[in-house]
Amino acid sequence: MPVYEFECTKGHITEELVPMGTQNTQCTKCKKIARKILSTCSFELKGGGWYADGYSATKSKGSKKSD
Repeated sequence: MPVYEFECTKGHITEELVPMGTQNTQCTKCKKIARKILSTCSFELKGGGWYADGYSATKSKGSKKSD
């Protein structure tokens, strides 16, 4: 189960571990209905990584060198 952020009508934002299809939950602070919100992600890909270390295609299979 993923962790989602929810915001109630009073503006409280809470995180909860809920099933994927959950759209609403009860606010833990004021007990009103809280809706699922889209939050920013802190995940970043930096550096060379796996793509530059050998999984990228450097030559296409159909091209051949001619002398």
